[in-house]
Amino acid sequence: MIPPLSALQAFETIARRKSFSLAAEELHLTPSAVSHQVAKLENLLGVRLFERSARGVELTPAGQQYLQRVASALGAINTATEDLRHGVQDTLYVHSSPSFASLWLMPRISSFTEKHPNISLMLSASHLHSDFQLGQMDIDIRYGLPNWPNLEVEPVFTEKIMPLASPEFIRTHGLHTPADLLSVPMIQSSVSVVQWAEWFSRFCADLRPGRMGLRFDRAMMGLDAAVQNLGVALESTCIAQSLIASGKLQPVFDEEMCVQVRAHFIVYPARHAARPEVRNFMDWLRKEAQP
Repeated sequence: MIPPLSALQAFETIARRKSFSLAAEELHLTPSAVSHQVAKLENLLGVRLFERSARGVELTPAGQQYLQRVASALGAINTATEDLRHGVQDTLYVHSSPSFASLWLMPRISSFTEKHPNISLMLSASHLHSDFQLGQMDIDIRYGLPNWPNLEVEPVFTEKIMPLASPEFIRTHGLHTPADLLSVPMIQSSVSVVQWAEWFSRFCADLRPGRMGLRFDRAMMGLDAAVQNLGVALESTCIAQSLIASGKLQPVFDEEMCVQVRAHFIVYPARHAARPEVRNFMDWLRKEAQP
């Protein structure tokens, strides 16, 4: 059951403008016509979408939940329409976790565009996973434990998770053994699949992690803090590759003291693999991820 597009547009516009009159002005309708569209939609859904008060118009909890899906769907329709109107073909929509996009993908993306100049690449990043049912994304590069049923899931690479710090920080604080870490701030990434407690239990079970100097929900923020001499980050050498190559960061210990994981995954519906743009991007990504 798909409601009339006019009713969905009225709903989204009112929610965005927080006003029936402003929505009517944007849609070139009368306020009563906009109100009629919303009433029709509420009757069809059997729920109330807005609460009207002296302070204005507010979404109900049901309205907020519905808006999240409807706004994305309308955005996908708008993007597809604009692409067709302007003659844009061979468009590829890729979504990624933020740190992977910023630190690993972006430094390499020019080689893809040079190799495939006919593909119009649309790249977005957030911690939220793509909803493929909305038809907005072709590929999602996700971070975490691979529990995504009914989708194709392929690891990008095997990563080495190690304590990383700036050469200056290592030298200043004399970091030579795991015990030395107990006297310096340790930077914690709350979303990391490997936490400091696990690293200590593997390599020096008799020690317990010291104080966490800073906590972040993004690997790139934790790595930046380490670059700024704020402590030692426990992060992936793959994601930090450019920072290590530039000399801004370096592993505190030898590779024997790393935890190997597969934590970044290429995720997509099986039907998407038939698109040449998807196959080209996947082939390119596999080659770039090779050791």
